[in-house]
Amino acid sequence: MNIIYPKAEEEKTRYQERYELAAERMRGIRRETGEGSAVVPADMRDYFAKVSAYLVQMMDTYEEIDNGSFYELPLEQLQKRNRELYEDILPENYETSYANPVYAIDRLGEEFGRYLCVLYAELRELLVYVFEKRLFFLVTGLELFIEIYDLLEDEKCEPHELRNAIYYYVSDYADITIADRTEAMLDPEHCFARSLIETADLDDLRYLYFFGEYIGDNETGTAAHLREMEESRIRDMASTYTEGYHKGFELYRIDLSCKRTVNIRYRLGFERMIRAAVEQFRDMGLETTMYRAVGNLIYRSGRGIKVGYSSAGANPQYDYDHRFDESLIFGKALADRKLAQQRCAYEDHREQAAAFAGPAVIEVFGEEPFVPVAKKQAAAYTEKQRKQKLEYQSAASLLSNEFIPGDQVSFTIIAYPVPEIGPDYGEIFDETVHVNTLDSTRYGVIQQKLIDALDQGEYVTVTGRGGNHTDLTVALHPLEDPEHQTDFENCLADVNIPLGEVFTSPRLEGTHGTLHVTEVYLNELKYENLSLEIKDGTIAEYSCSNFATEQENRSYIEENLLFQHPTLPMGEFAIGTNTTAYAMGQKYGISHLLPILIAEKTGPHFAFGDTCFSHEEELVTYNPDGKQMMAKENSFSALRHTDPAKAYFNCHTDVTIPYHELGDIIVHCGDGREIPLLREGRFVLEGTEELNKVL
Repeated sequence: MNIIYPKAEEEKTRYQERYELAAERMRGIRRETGEGSAVVPADMRDYFAKVSAYLVQMMDTYEEIDNGSFYELPLEQLQKRNRELYEDILPENYETSYANPVYAIDRLGEEFGRYLCVLYAELRELLVYVFEKRLFFLVTGLELFIEIYDLLEDEKCEPHELRNAIYYYVSDYADITIADRTEAMLDPEHCFARSLIETADLDDLRYLYFFGEYIGDNETGTAAHLREMEESRIRDMASTYTEGYHKGFELYRIDLSCKRTVNIRYRLGFERMIRAAVEQFRDMGLETTMYRAVGNLIYRSGRGIKVGYSSAGANPQYDYDHRFDESLIFGKALADRKLAQQRCAYEDHREQAAAFAGPAVIEVFGEEPFVPVAKKQAAAYTEKQRKQKLEYQSAASLLSNEFIPGDQVSFTIIAYPVPEIGPDYGEIFDETVHVNTLDSTRYGVIQQKLIDALDQGEYVTVTGRGGNHTDLTVALHPLEDPEHQTDFENCLADVNIPLGEVFTSPRLEGTHGTLHVTEVYLNELKYENLSLEIKDGTIAEYSCSNFATEQENRSYIEENLLFQHPTLPMGEFAIGTNTTAYAMGQKYGISHLLPILIAEKTGPHFAFGDTCFSHEEELVTYNPDGKQMMAKENSFSALRHTDPAKAYFNCHTDVTIPYHELGDIIVHCGDGREIPLLREGRFVLEGTEELNKVL
């Protein structure tokens, strides 16, 4: 097998000598720790023995991949090797792993344990680069480990010396690592995953183990399921995805002819569909790029969301524990360094940035819901760092928009189930394909009925029923010319698949009340009894019942829904109309497993953070009836003209009230009229009753 990846050959020429020196020293450390002759402190010898053994195992794997023998291994051997490489962080072993901050600090002490735990996690991220034969990443990681081992040979070594070593490893190489990620997004000539997908025999599931990711039952089961499908069906699935992307450019009247690249993001197992999509995008004049969703310190966002292509991972608790590792080295100096290098990278790829069309995303659902354990030993940002991080994220977003303007790109996103969803996986997969291809013409007419009623209102009230305590008033923007303007977009099967919602950016002033859901999954995390108090369109108070104490619950929301912001505005109010998707969830008992992409279409939802038109406010768009969409901003996004750092929050999280928890949705007009849209979770507006049939 020959995976053509120019970066690998280039780096082998440049870093081979450094690799040989580092590899020799690593094997020496492995012998020292194994024989008990290491001179590091006694309580750290076990750590260095285990980590050095892992790094030697990684080096052996690299050398097998480099000489080609790895690709000749039978499936059973590849499965065994894959498990061995991830064994230490699998749930059954994680409690006694030095990658677990609780165990590391217990064995190594508070300060040294924290840094050595983060070091180990960073070194584990090198594994995927081994499979790409990216010698730069392997060499620099080995050298960092050797440097810290040498530091600790001095009994006077202080914890801050470890911190400095890790900091300068991240900072000094930022020019290369940031340029590498930028190139991976913009330059189709440097795409390991596409090369593998286009050259591998996808009927031979051994190919999954050549990515270097942890491969579980979902990845193998998905690939096996797609392997059994007719090629015509694979092409149809890919076409739904790629045509949705194409429709986005038509909808927003963006010229696709001047674009050259599209960035594919997906979960491993869908390679047959991806191969077909690559061909279809190429027919549109677009080459594909794909970058890996890696967790290195330089790339880590702190939001626990994988962006790129990846497997599900070996252990979500491991990922959760390390989401804020950057806090151990983060500060203004590192933020400035990253921003400066990102600007340089964009400048070097200015033409490719202008030709970038945007992302095309495939999500999955059906995995067992993850309820994390919050550990006080895990790295966390200080209040000062939180502010610096938010300032950095805002500046990074504005920088990206400077070179890749949001109003000049589009996207598409679609979702499919994975085998973990249960014994009805095959049926659910087929139902999902049906949901993803519903008749947009029929839904367009029905949704227009809702929009016509909503456009008459000054505000909308939404209430819950049963155990749901929602009681919200959502203010709408006034329309100067209702004959030609609208507040709500008629969302059909284009960028956001499946179809089934009408949405707006609400007027913040006048929006208030309580939003409550008894159970919801947001960014793969479960929330129980999530309650948000809204005042002037922003979150004033918040609570949930996941943990025993109020503070634990507040911290959980602050970190994973507010993303360290003191508050967030309501960036979107929408009414979902995809009762077919809702019925699917109820039929198979999987409503709680549906991703936001589908769940948001199964009831009213409210997104917190930026509006749906972030960085696209000036882009003129129209509904199918010819009316211009007007409600594209709020009092925060309006600051983009005067104080852009305060205009955007760089997040957008949808919270949906399912139909069975929904009471009424009523439009309130300026002349005192009330127009009921839904009563007791059922559509009652004339012309929308058809949506109730599947319920």
